Amino acid sequence: MTKILVIEDGQALREAIMTSLQLEGFEAIEAPNGRIGVELAHTYRPDIILCDVMMPELDGYGVLVNLRSEPSTATVPFIFLTAKSERQDMRHGMELGADDYLTKPFHQDELLNAIQSVLRKQSDRRQAYERQMENARLYLTQTLPHELRTPLTSILGFSEFLCMDYAHIEPDQIRTFAEGIHKAGQRLFRLVENYLLYAQLEIMRFDPEHLDNLAAQHTSHPAKVFQFLATHKAENAKRQGDIRLEIEECAIRIPEDILSKIGEELLDNALKFSKQGSPVFIKASVDNTYFHLWVEDAGFGMTPEQIEHVGAYIQFERKLHEQQGTGMGLSIVKGLVELYQGKLTIQSIPNQGTQVYVGLPLR
Repeated sequence: MTKILVIEDGQALREAIMTSLQLEGFEAIEAPNGRIGVELAHTYRPDIILCDVMMPELDGYGVLVNLRSEPSTATVPFIFLTAKSERQDMRHGMELGADDYLTKPFHQDELLNAIQSVLRKQSDRRQAYERQMENARLYLTQTLPHELRTPLTSILGFSEFLCMDYAHIEPDQIRTFAEGIHKAGQRLFRLVENYLLYAQLEIMRFDPEHLDNLAAQHTSHPAKVFQFLATHKAENAKRQGDIRLEIEECAIRIPEDILSKIGEELLDNALKFSKQGSPVFIKASVDNTYFHLWVEDAGFGMTPEQIEHVGAYIQFERKLHEQQGTGMGLSIVKGLVELYQGKLTIQSIPNQGTQVYVGLPLR
């Protein structure tokens, strides 16, 4: 049974709401003021809270701030009950985290429709979360073990040769084996690094203090960051002549290591999913509000359906192109960009190429 807490200092209205909810089959709990409402919310953990704005002892805004600051009540749907003269203040309530508001006087149908609306949204969020968790479970049980095993097999194989036949191996062969171990180690390191970063991103979304610390950092010379990335990636991919840079200098509100991570993942994908000899463009410019970054290739491209499902645990056309990696890169870029209230768009045509755009606010 859905449990609804009604926080309203007007006795007549509170009793009318309680009667309506009980007749509709809801379990209703009442509180005559904000202070008691907060106590009951922590005690009974309601599914929805209906709360008046103007109340003695603790007003509706204070109730909402208190409940949103506690993990156990932070996600409970919250509907404000407000007088018509207070409607202009509802923007403040929505900014604090309210889900909806009803203007007094309201009909029973309006009340029930508002309740059903937030219940549907809550159900949609729960289903999306369950899908994400199912993807994570599949990734952990199917994809991740394979991704870890592949570089580990190379490391163990090459090192076993060196241990068993070190006295008879030519120097050139030793160098080949050492390069194989190093390459596999780099792949394993990046896999673990990306996996930990993805998990950290999910935590940071709900950590205001960490976000404030990140917002205080900046990159003074983005051109140097991308120049280093381009040189390093081109050498590893043996595509020194393919990367074209056009970077406008500026200072942007993002730590250098995070900007580098965004560039690394986008450039790595562009090189991985395009052929040697085809150009890869990295362009960046700045205006009064945004740092604009484009990474463009003339590679395999993506379909609209593939773009729509950008996320961790997905690697586009893995069987067709046999590319290494989990496909987590774009998802990490998306998470980092959203963390900085930026924007990301992907434009792509299958068999013609892909352009990824990232916009990061300067302030």
